[in-house]
Amino acid sequence: MVAAGDIPGAPISEEEALARLRQTQDQSLQYYAAWWLGRMRSRHPEAVPLLLAALGQRQPRDPGAGVEHNAVARNAARALGKLGEDAAIPQLLAALEDNDDGLREAAARALGELRAVAAVPPLCRRLASGPGGAGAPRSDSPRLQEPCEAMLEALGEIGVHQPEVTAVIEPFTLHDRPLIRSAACRALLQLSGEGRWAEPLLQLLQDPQLQVRRAALMDLGAVGWRPALAPICATLAENSLKLIALRGLVENGERHAASVDVESVLAAMDALL
Repeated sequence: MVAAGDIPGAPISEEEALARLRQTQDQSLQYYAAWWLGRMRSRHPEAVPLLLAALGQRQPRDPGAGVEHNAVARNAARALGKLGEDAAIPQLLAALEDNDDGLREAAARALGELRAVAAVPPLCRRLASGPGGAGAPRSDSPRLQEPCEAMLEALGEIGVHQPEVTAVIEPFTLHDRPLIRSAACRALLQLSGEGRWAEPLLQLLQDPQLQVRRAALMDLGAVGWRPALAPICATLAENSLKLIALRGLVENGERHAASVDVESVLAAMDALL
């Protein structure tokens, strides 16, 4: 009979998560443990060192080898971003140069969460070739040459508002894929606070694809653009996602000279419940 603690996805304790990450024979146990430590925002003194060790398990991308190792490394990168430890920045910067684009994506998101200013130059360098280079489709998958969405969002989260940064981001507002356009406009709105970058996001709330509408909701919430209150409420999407976006307006809206007060947002949230 298999015990609950032996099932990779079963509920576990912090000590069990640490033990699973400490061992290196079963990557499926490590994978779930890394996710658990990030999800639970573990403050255990062993958590960050173990996650850094897991991040270091990565191998060169190869269809026949290293898949599990890289999966663990990706979850470790995500967890390190959630734990908010600046000590993780050097290894995340190294992961940003990895040939596994999935790991670069996870590292970019983590560096954005950490507001790692040191990540701005490498992110800009990887995106500098624009939609025709970094944003071009790969020949072997539907993914792009670079994880542009994650990298653009990271630049917005880090918040370095300089002409050379916005010059890299702006071409992606014309990308063929609406999710990339949304990420670029989100970043520019975060960096500049200029309402002209909110307009494309508001238009994407009317997109025929639900996935695009969801992304625009999350992006407006992440920026805290409170003038988007009414359009968010009217979007054809799940109320649960609208509530997340509206919570973002409350939590992130102080950075803008918004025309909608917090009480109005809270009342809209109540109406959706």
